[in-house]
Amino acid sequence: MTISRKCVPFTPFDGELKRATIAIVTAGGVHLKSQEPFNIADELGDLTYRLIPPDAESEQLMVTHHHYDHTDADADINVVFPLDVLRDLEAEGFIGGIARKHVGYMGYTMQLKAMYEGTAREIANEIDRGSRADAVVLTGG
Repeated sequence: MTISRKCVPFTPFDGELKRATIAIVTAGGVHLKSQEPFNIADELGDLTYRLIPPDAESEQLMVTHHHYDHTDADADINVVFPLDVLRDLEAEGFIGGIARKHVGYMGYTMQLKAMYEGTAREIANEIDRGSRADAVVLTGG
């Protein structure tokens, strides 16, 4: 198997989960209902992302994405954005805490170079700056 220069191999988490702060990054099109929805009319895909605070309630979140069946996520947002699950894990002492910010974006795009060189870096910087995350749960749609 050849690994491209753009591919980062899987890196296992070697810390202690009970001390780790966890963030969520989802390509499932999750955002706050109060935020601008993703532009599903753009045939090339929407390259923007939405910051989601750690105190967001499930009822405040929604999915705007038309490239997967999100019926289950519409019924329970934790299917693609497991913030309530992280809260339960924190309460049980399984993880140390929940990051100060999380990210939702619409994973579909035909603009791969712009995603790789722009949006992906911006998302990584958002998580790196101020989220205090030790690890990230990545979800797709």
